[in-house]
Amino acid sequence: MKRELLGALVAARQKKEPAVLVRGLTTGKHCVLTRQATYGDIDDIDPVVVAAARAALESDGARTIEAAGERYLVQTLASAARMLIVGAVHIAQSLIPMAMRVGYEIIVIDPRTAFANPERFPDILLDKRWPHEAMSDFELDARTAVVALSHDPKIDEPALQAAMDSKVFYIGALGSKGNHAKRLERLAALGYTKEQLSRIHGPIGLPLGGRSPAEIAVAILAQVIQSRHQASSR
Repeated sequence: MKRELLGALVAARQKKEPAVLVRGLTTGKHCVLTRQATYGDIDDIDPVVVAAARAALESDGARTIEAAGERYLVQTLASAARMLIVGAVHIAQSLIPMAMRVGYEIIVIDPRTAFANPERFPDILLDKRWPHEAMSDFELDARTAVVALSHDPKIDEPALQAAMDSKVFYIGALGSKGNHAKRLERLAALGYTKEQLSRIHGPIGLPLGGRSPAEIAVAILAQVIQSRHQASSR
């Protein structure tokens, strides 16, 4: 691999930004794409493959593509997917270690210092701002899941609004069917469309039937994993 391409991949990893490596399996042509730039033999690679590589910036994994008689390997190289948990509650305490086990970077957002403190969440990044302030500082991209657990509209709903206005692959909110219906009414009154509101999984999690914080956490993580892989396969 050319030094220029390796340098681009290393720089993207340091910035925690995705990059896509394209390799011609017979011609040996190589290029790297990031969201900001392209490097290498991109002008010599079929535009169909380049377009697929740009789309792969929002996904995971690798696949081969055939174009103009050539086979290319298109491989996404990215840092860990991220889960923004809004609400430092008991369910979050159960969810975090499981999500970390399957590779998620975790950030907990909650202005209530009685809940969001290092004693309850050791070694976890805690953002103690209100979500309407905090969410704007995070890149809400297609590798991000937003999980709203506070059950307080003042905390959850600004986070849900930011998530719906972004490319995050998963949005979920804790609450019963009745509470979720009222939540959707409030958000619709702010101008959100049915299509946007349909992105929110509520009640949150796959319907596994569990009721304890740990069981609800399992259902949430299962739904996040399902949503991520469904998004990557589109």
